[in-house]
Amino acid sequence: MSVQGEYMGMMLTLDDLDHENIDFFRYCFEGDFRLQRGAKSGLLRYPPTTACPWTGERESQWVAVEGKGTVHSYAEVHHPIQPAFRDKVPYMVILADLDTQKGAPSEHEALRVAGNLVTADGEFAPPEMIMRVGIGTRLRMVFVTVADGFALPQWTIDEAAEQPESPWRYPQE
Repeated sequence: MSVQGEYMGMMLTLDDLDHENIDFFRYCFEGDFRLQRGAKSGLLRYPPTTACPWTGERESQWVAVEGKGTVHSYAEVHHPIQPAFRDKVPYMVILADLDTQKGAPSEHEALRVAGNLVTADGEFAPPEMIMRVGIGTRLRMVFVTVADGFALPQWTIDEAAEQPESPWRYPQE
C-alpha cells in the first residue's frame, strides 16, 4: 500500500513497491530511527536499499540507531528553486556523520544522513540559528510528520552536547 502526504505544499509519495523506504519512514513516524544492518557484512547502511552495498546480499535487519552526529558538510540555500521553499530562505541542508559506525568500513567513511536544519519543534531554523552551525557542530535528529505513518528525519542543534568554539563555516560576504 503506497503512503502519501503533503509537505510544505508538495505531495510526497512512497510507492507500495518501495518496501525499504516505507519501513524507514514508518519508523521515523514512530520517533524511532532505524537503519538496515547487512546479515553478512554486519554494517549499517543509509539510505535504505534492497541489498547491502558491500556484499550485495539482500538479507538485513532493522536496527535502532541513535540519531546524533556532527555536521560533515552543509549548504545554505538563499535562492530556492522549489516555490514551496521561497518563504523559508535562508535555510540549511545538512549532511551529518552519525556517531554510530563512524570510520567504518574504512577510516574515511561514516553513515551520513541528509536533512534540513530545524528548530527542536521541527520548524525551519531562523537565520540566527543557521549562523551558529558549521562543520563540526553537534546535532540531534528530530522527526517532522508528513502523514500518518510517514515522517522525515531532520536535524537540530544538540544543545546538551559540547559544541566547537567556532565551527568552520564557508566565508561570508
